[in-house]
This record gives sequence, C-alpha cells and structure tokens, in this order.
Amino acid sequence: MSSSRFTAAERLNSLKFAILGGFSAGTSSLLVLVLRRFLVVGTWQSPLGIVLSMANLTLLVNGAIAILSGALFALTYRYAVRQDDNVQLMTGVVTAFTLVRGLAQVDVASAIAQNFWPFASACGESFLMFGLTALALTVAMQRQWIAPFGT
Repeated sequence: MSSSRFTAAERLNSLKFAILGGFSAGTSSLLVLVLRRFLVVGTWQSPLGIVLSMANLTLLVNGAIAILSGALFALTYRYAVRQDDNVQLMTGVVTAFTLVRGLAQVDVASAIAQNFWPFASACGESFLMFGLTALALTVAMQRQWIAPFGT
C-alpha cells in the first residue's frame, strides 16, 4: 500500500484551486481586453458592447489560454505556498508566470523597434492577471473556502 498524500480530498481541493484560478484569470484577462479596446477605440461604449464587438475566434482563443494559464498558475501556487506566509515565494510564483507568459507574447523584433512597449505591455497584463488571481486565491484561503496542499 502506498502512503500517498494525494487523497481524494486533496484532488478535490486542487480542482477548486484550478477552477477559481481559471475563472479569476479569465475574468481579469477579459477586463484587460475590454480596457485595451476602449483605449484604442477612444469613444465610450458600454462594456457589453465592447465585448460583443470582440466576439470572434481571437477572443475565444485568448480567453481559453487565460483560463488554462490561470488554472495551471493556481495549481502551482497551491503547492508553492503550502502553509507558510512567505511573501517572496508568493510573489516569486507570480513573477515567474508573468515573465513566461509576457515574454512568450512578445515578438522581439517588434519590441526593439517600438522601444520595448510590447514587452512592457504584455508583462504588465500578465502581472495584472496573475496578481489578481493570486489575490483571489489568497482571500479564498483566508476565508477557508480552499486549502493549501497538506492541510
């Protein structure tokens, strides 16, 4: 018999983390897209109108990637933070995911030609997405809706 700590309760808690992380990241990513569209269009339009004007395959793919990234981030965050309140560890996980996602979105030639604006923008959006997701997970753990691994 194995003495695995991955019980059914732990797996269920991981699923809760993944769902909350995916929802939080997807929502924050959608808000950033709406804000970016509002800034580009320059005229006031209702948020629903902006979302409906973006309802296409690109929006769906972007949303799916954000949800998947958020779910994977949440699972990593759960196992990284465990039971301690190590701020460096928490921000390190956010920073690592931010850089990986932000750098993957940047075309280096374009970033150099545009004075690194695409790099700063992509990393800023990723930091906002993962930072808000970490905040949502931390609040949920404090309220004991979800539990870090091993509790």
